[in-house]
Amino acid sequence: MTILESRPSSRRPQAPPQARYDAGRSRREDLPLEAHAELVMDGRPDPLAILAAQDTTRVKDLVPIRYGRMSRSPFTFLRGAAAVMASDLASTPTTDLGVELCGDAHLGNFRTYRAPSRELVFDLNDFDETLPGPFEWDVKRLATSITVAGRNNGFSTEKTRAATREAMRSYRIAMGEAAGLNPLDLSYYRFDATRVLERMQTRGKKHAKRARKRLGKAQRKDSLRALRKYTDVVDGRRVIVPDPPVIVPVPPEHGMDAPDGVVALFDRYVETLPLDRQAVIGRFTPIDVAQKVVGVGSVGTRCLILLLEAGDGTPLFLQFKQAVSSVLEAHLEPSPYEQAGRRVVEGQRLIQATSDLFLGWARYESASAPAVDFYFRQLWDGKGKSDPELMTPPWLTAFSDLCGKTLAYAHARSGDPMMIHGYIDDPDGGFEDAMVAFADRYADLTDADHATMAHAIEDGRLEVIRDT
Repeated sequence: MTILESRPSSRRPQAPPQARYDAGRSRREDLPLEAHAELVMDGRPDPLAILAAQDTTRVKDLVPIRYGRMSRSPFTFLRGAAAVMASDLASTPTTDLGVELCGDAHLGNFRTYRAPSRELVFDLNDFDETLPGPFEWDVKRLATSITVAGRNNGFSTEKTRAATREAMRSYRIAMGEAAGLNPLDLSYYRFDATRVLERMQTRGKKHAKRARKRLGKAQRKDSLRALRKYTDVVDGRRVIVPDPPVIVPVPPEHGMDAPDGVVALFDRYVETLPLDRQAVIGRFTPIDVAQKVVGVGSVGTRCLILLLEAGDGTPLFLQFKQAVSSVLEAHLEPSPYEQAGRRVVEGQRLIQATSDLFLGWARYESASAPAVDFYFRQLWDGKGKSDPELMTPPWLTAFSDLCGKTLAYAHARSGDPMMIHGYIDDPDGGFEDAMVAFADRYADLTDADHATMAHAIEDGRLEVIRDT
């Protein structure tokens, strides 16, 4: 036995490409592509009960903001109802073709950010729900979000289905491209700003111009801009300015209002960084911290922003978000990581082509409050997004195409792209047909769930705060 053979290894010896393609194709014998159009409704749990169960781990005063944001439209409801959709997906036919799931691959979760190389890249952004699972769960959430967005914007059925189909077609074709790459080229592949513009250019100068404008806006989002937006000098000291209810001082019930508590958490986080990044962040000192409400589904979890400064005054904003169990863990295998923040970070590194320089995790422990897991990342670093609720039909179709390709490469990094390619490869559009049909059915369900929430708000069963 050699030294390599005697050591534990995560190596996965692979069969030749054709054998893996054929193995993926053979999965259709047990689960045909058309089966993915199915949506089982018998015995479906009450969606509001699922959401209420999540409230028990959230900051009570922020829960009404969550419901206020979710209630704005069926699309915002879908964004906040990842737990509801996870429950529904668990009752559908599933493959054994596993990937590291994003867990929340809706249309609004694709955006730009800066890679450590300082290039703008386009990728998935939030990974609070990441967990290994069947690839099609992410695909179905993306397809549904496109259909719900199209309906929400008043598009015709034909145009809405065309946008959804384009994303599914893009996913299928891109999975074939990824399957043809060797492992090193797949690992190095980046969907950077140049590729985004090239893809938009093929759809016309108008789309390319719009993309260029949004990329330029994202380029300007950095810690200096955040410093101007969120802080001021008070009594000679730089502080984060409250803007209730979105930005407020850290509530005492968090047990983190004392400066030494935050510093201790920060120190534990730094220990999870590689040594070279510890050296960089070691030049910065924590200055101020505040609670900041973000997103839709995340509202109610503890989310804070931390201002740091280097000796020369260079600012750095970090965001640290509470991490709890993934909504998928109730239906799939539990995470191998006991620390929920680490689950998020490790999943993000598997999914993204390139990740934030300062990704890390830490657990806050206090004698007076339950332990809370967090993950850390930069607050603003080239973050740019497109609002699906403001898109025209051509823009929705073009953006959905980008998202479909991006999701395929994200899945290819952790799964077996050749097997998935073999399973979904169908130039006649069988994969697209099934996913569009599922998205139509689930969009109907989302409309009904959103109406149920609206009725609960009207009769006083749900308290809401509408902050936007």
